[in-house]
Amino acid sequence: MLRDTGWFKSSYSAAANNDCVEVRLTSSDARIRDSKNPACAALSISGKRWTAFITDLKR
Repeated sequence: MLRDTGWFKSSYSAAANNDCVEVRLTSSDARIRDSKNPACAALSISGKRWTAFITDLKR
C-alpha cells in the first residue's frame, strides 16, 4: 500500500508561523523542506533514518 501524508508542520507550530520546516512521509522516505520557501528542493532521508531521528528527539 502506498503512503503519502502530504506536507505538514509539527503540531507545536502555530498556524500563522512560517518559520519552521514541513515534512512529507511516503512509503519509502521522509522529505523535509523550509516552510518559508516550499519551491526549493526538499531533503530526502530514508524512513528508517527518520524513525531513528524522531525516536531520539522523544528521549
